[in-house]
Amino acid sequence: MVHIKDEGSLFEAPIDVVWKYHEDAATHARAHTSTRNPSFKPVSPTVFVYTVERESRGQWTGESIQITVLQPLGFAFEWVSGPLTGSTMVYLYTPRGEKTQIDVVGEFVSSTIPSGQLEQHVRDWLQREFNEDAPAVRALARKT
Repeated sequence: MVHIKDEGSLFEAPIDVVWKYHEDAATHARAHTSTRNPSFKPVSPTVFVYTVERESRGQWTGESIQITVLQPLGFAFEWVSGPLTGSTMVYLYTPRGEKTQIDVVGEFVSSTIPSGQLEQHVRDWLQREFNEDAPAVRALARKT
């Protein structure tokens, strides 16, 4: 198991714009070039299962994540299938005026990623997610 804490990244948009971005599934999906074939299955008004194929290290792998929306605080993630099955993570959003801080805390496990590579794998994934989201959030902020 790897404990990861990643604090202090910033979206260049106020928190209401960040939530608007997350609520626009089509825009959000287009921003993530490292995923394909996304589907969302509602479980309750604040919980859904996100199933997707994700590109990692040149290969496409399927995964499902149960995501709980904790608006305005963030999201809780629990991997239910795929390479990170059993992992849990929380995204926390903090308003910083015209910006929004993103902090991530998680416990990650994998039966397919060697333990010595797991932390870097997760950190690379988090960085890629941010790099795909940040320009789309910034563009939405300019339009709003």
